Amino acid sequence: MSGADTRPLTRGVGLTGVVMFGAGTAIGVSIFSVLQPAAAVAGSGLLVAIALGIVPMLLFAIVYAWMASALPVSGASYEWPRRFLSPFAGFAIAWLRILSNVGALVVLARVLVNYLSMAIDLPGTPIVAAAITLVFALNYVGVAVAAKAQTALMLMLITILALFVGTGAPQASATAIGPLLAEGGWAVVAAAPLLISLFLGIESAVEIGDEVREPQRTIPLGIAIAVLVTALIYGAVAATALGLVGPAALAASKAPLLDAARVPLGAAALPIVVGAATVSILKTMNATALTFSRSIYAMGLSGAFPPALAHVHPRFGTPYRAILFCYVCAMTGLLMPSSLVFLLLAVNVPTMLKYMACSLCAIRLAGGQGDIATRARLRFPPRLVIFSGWAAVLAAAAIIVAGIEADGRPYLLVLGWLVVGIVVYLGYARHADAR
Repeated sequence: MSGADTRPLTRGVGLTGVVMFGAGTAIGVSIFSVLQPAAAVAGSGLLVAIALGIVPMLLFAIVYAWMASALPVSGASYEWPRRFLSPFAGFAIAWLRILSNVGALVVLARVLVNYLSMAIDLPGTPIVAAAITLVFALNYVGVAVAAKAQTALMLMLITILALFVGTGAPQASATAIGPLLAEGGWAVVAAAPLLISLFLGIESAVEIGDEVREPQRTIPLGIAIAVLVTALIYGAVAATALGLVGPAALAASKAPLLDAARVPLGAAALPIVVGAATVSILKTMNATALTFSRSIYAMGLSGAFPPALAHVHPRFGTPYRAILFCYVCAMTGLLMPSSLVFLLLAVNVPTMLKYMACSLCAIRLAGGQGDIATRARLRFPPRLVIFSGWAAVLAAAAIIVAGIEADGRPYLLVLGWLVVGIVVYLGYARHADAR
């Protein structure tokens, strides 16, 4: 470790890796759980609600793809607000993402234990700790290793979901699905916010911009492909599940995808669905750990955090100290409350704030700040970028407000964490910005 320095990060990720990080982050545990509440609200209209749910993510994808084509950089969700809004804005977003990333890793690890426990009795906390350790170890030894692991896990998940669709679709029926608007148009609209979580993370590859080959071309193209792949997979899985058991059965099920898979697969459904959930969760945890550490690396590089966190391993070419810092944070997250609703809101609020900040950056750049916008490989008209940016800001704000009714406590946690961050900024990071 003593030989580490601040040499450039290794560009070890190509187009396949970008797609797998994006689609791999989005296609996570939600598909195994969100069908039940969505069916309870909208019935078969959840298929229409999925299409509505992707609209905010399309706005965010346009913003992120354009920004990445103009200024690809690792830790983008910190670097862009820091440069184009204010140093404090960048710090605040990155600081809040510490909380959201820790919460996300803990949620995913706990859900992993829940699924594995369907097949075998396991000790909860040790397995959670082991899963977190595994994904950070992969990231420690190299982004190329993490990208290959992400690709392998994603291919395994696609294979399993293809098996479900391939065996289930011939037995599915339009009669079981029924009218898409049987519960009414408003029910479809009400279900859409539940399904937004299906697409979060499609843009995650922007966080490793300095580690992607030809990033100004590769990242935007990868985001576009990831959106298409994610939409196709979710649409096929949801339609097959509805066609097998119908909306009423999905709404009443505690494990909707498992119950649907039992129709074509019988007893084999349990190991297959548990295996799919395990692969999906590990894949999302891997991508989360990678993007988490790159934000901390960017903060160390800029001086907002101790510069030691920007050191790059001389052999692996990874920001190993930032990775170790994030690993320690994630392990302390085991002390957080176990309520999934609480944890999910603690994750989603900072995530929406991140989207808002990066959208504002795109609006400012497209409005003509400096010459960075002219370097964008994506030749979007400025009006399109500005419109998409403002629409994304409004969508993110609406999602934040909508969650207060479910549980207000996470909002207090986020506010308290932000207050701590302000103290840190005033005591340390502000002086680093002034230097």
